[in-house]
Amino acid sequence: LESSLLTQPWASVCFGESTFLAKASFRDTGYILLISDLSSVWYESADAEAVGQRSKELNKRLMVHVSSFLRHLYNLMCPLLAGQQDAATSFSCHHTAGSLSLHVKSELSGLPFYWDFHCCPAPLEMVSRHLVRPLIRMSLALQCQVQELTSLLLQKDAEIEDYRESGAALSRDRLRTEPFQEETFQQNFAAEVRSKSS
Repeated sequence: LESSLLTQPWASVCFGESTFLAKASFRDTGYILLISDLSSVWYESADAEAVGQRSKELNKRLMVHVSSFLRHLYNLMCPLLAGQQDAATSFSCHHTAGSLSLHVKSELSGLPFYWDFHCCPAPLEMVSRHLVRPLIRMSLALQCQVQELTSLLLQKDAEIEDYRESGAALSRDRLRTEPFQEETFQQNFAAEVRSKSS
């Protein structure tokens, strides 16, 4: 389950006025949910036996197979993670320093359906595997991309300057650009990042 979770993208989800990042993986054998507010990371992993036990406690009138519960949970969570929450399904959450509970209310086979995800703090290795390492890899990839684009811009400026020195002129003055100043660009970018994070 956790290896399949690695291939799932993070999604932004809102519960009331709180915004979280979440990802989940569902199988016939159980599910795993990872959720973060970027200060803490919580998770729950439940196998088919745990799902069956909790479904009996929360949905005494529903007599369906555990796999049906898991498919229904998958069908409820997918729209949420895709930013297309179903109006017939409500989500709410309650979190303390040590845990986070996600409450789901919907319908199944014409009867009320309830589910509680009981999440506890994620182990450090899980946080690193699903959040820290991918972010660092993405940051490094973006840095390489910026360096390549900077090099390309400087080459283009040199090419344009060579054309000018050869007597070439722009046919449309609105296409004229100022030479790229790498240091100024980096300073402006850093200032913009600071202003957005403050």
